[in-house]
Amino acid sequence: MSTTGTAAPGSGALELPPFSLDVQALDLGSGVKGVGLELVETENREPVRGKDAAAIWSVVFPALAGNEPCAVDFFSHIERVREFCKTREIALHDAAERCVVLLQPNQEQLRQIFERFEGETFGIRAGAVAQSMDAALEGDLSKRGLDAYQTAYARYTFCAICEPEEGWVTLLSETLWASEVIRRARPAVQPFDIYIARPN
Repeated sequence: MSTTGTAAPGSGALELPPFSLDVQALDLGSGVKGVGLELVETENREPVRGKDAAAIWSVVFPALAGNEPCAVDFFSHIERVREFCKTREIALHDAAERCVVLLQPNQEQLRQIFERFEGETFGIRAGAVAQSMDAALEGDLSKRGLDAYQTAYARYTFCAICEPEEGWVTLLSETLWASEVIRRARPAVQPFDIYIARPN
């Protein structure tokens, strides 16, 4: 838990933080290791969207990556992504026919990406190999979308499938289990009024 509830003045009732980040191990079958992260409004369990969500996700991912390089993968709406990056001077390369990779976005750039492409599904990968081109993975992303991560994630610290509109991230990783995700994310989200929990 990142923040404990506080008693509402005069009521004696516990007032929970407005946002919750639920972190849980996922059973993805066939030896694929995954962790689900769900960012919701605490009271109604609706996904957190817009500026609040973008601000939170933009600190969570650098915390999970630590000091390792990371890249953002898009495999649809490529022209819109190119135009967005050009106007904001975000480095990218055309990795394959239908795959654009944004190289080492900083926290502010990540915030803009999550806000602008909230309705899209895209990927984020981190690890030493993310600092150079991964032609095999990028070619596979172009053909199969983010399903390509299932055969590649073991080479990375993590590969994440981001669905911001749903408030959901699927993290594929051999080294980041749910408790480690919480340990890394907790200090990063401290400035936000957010509760981190492992649901039953």
